Amino acid sequence: MDAAVTEAAPAQSGAPLAQAIVRNVEQVLQGKHQQVEWALAAMVASGHVLLEDVPGLGKTMLARALATSVGLSFKRIQFTADLMPSDIVGGPVYNPKDGSFALRPGPVFAHIVLADEVNRANPRAQSALLECMEEGQVTLDGHSLPLPQPFVVLATQNPMDMAGTFPLPEAQMDRFLIRLSLGYPDFATEAGLIQSQQFAHPIQRLQPVCTPAQFADLAEGARAVIVTPEMAQFMAQIVAATRTHPMLRFGASPRGTLGLARMARALSHVRGQRYVEPAVVREVAPAVLAHRIVLAQPHVQAHPVQATENVVREILALQRTPR
Repeated sequence: MDAAVTEAAPAQSGAPLAQAIVRNVEQVLQGKHQQVEWALAAMVASGHVLLEDVPGLGKTMLARALATSVGLSFKRIQFTADLMPSDIVGGPVYNPKDGSFALRPGPVFAHIVLADEVNRANPRAQSALLECMEEGQVTLDGHSLPLPQPFVVLATQNPMDMAGTFPLPEAQMDRFLIRLSLGYPDFATEAGLIQSQQFAHPIQRLQPVCTPAQFADLAEGARAVIVTPEMAQFMAQIVAATRTHPMLRFGASPRGTLGLARMARALSHVRGQRYVEPAVVREVAPAVLAHRIVLAQPHVQAHPVQATENVVREILALQRTPR
């Protein structure tokens, strides 16, 4: 048997489990197959997910359903204007009985952390997530404490034009593997929501469909998906084009290039593919790159999010597909 095929075999074996997780989440979030599949792929790639939409579209339910489905520990942090960094990572707590201090881990010590409405917190609190997201650890009182692995932040965010929000710093935006938008459901799906939630919310009945060990195997299998030299050049060319585009002030960094490869491999694995295909790269590139680039004149754009995604799509249209 060919060595490359043997090495990539786990990519095919992970697809049934991945699709079972997707179907399980879709019991709660109906009509959003692509977003559910992409969010799962980002988790498989050990990447963080930014869910950006107006309130009430199911961002929190998606995060809760994913956490429940994969059987990992889950914590939710409600970000508010008065949130302090210690409310996220924890800190020393005084014990009046013996006059000592003990370190109390914060809610960030979980496999999957839902940072709900992250852009409603002040920049100081937002920055508390930086070390967690990048290093997988927290520094408390001079001690570095590792976070549980896998560690994934699912952050929800309201659009920037809504009152009481603080724009996320660019350094933190770059640490999200993908940015997703759920959008409004179609008419039939919205009517079905009324029926499905008459007596209880589906999230209350949701059960895990895999163990933490099985999810770890699923994530490990994504590393066996092969990126050919031609495909690597294709992805590098896409990212390089963001750095010379006339509408952009800053293009994506090498972290964006690696993120594009990670997401493409993970989504290929979720779908049972052994190699990364150009179609998958084109599919995920806007979600991976759009939040990492900066418009040259953002103030003249009525919808900056759509504008950056359109720039990425324009770049994709100009790239020659490798054979």
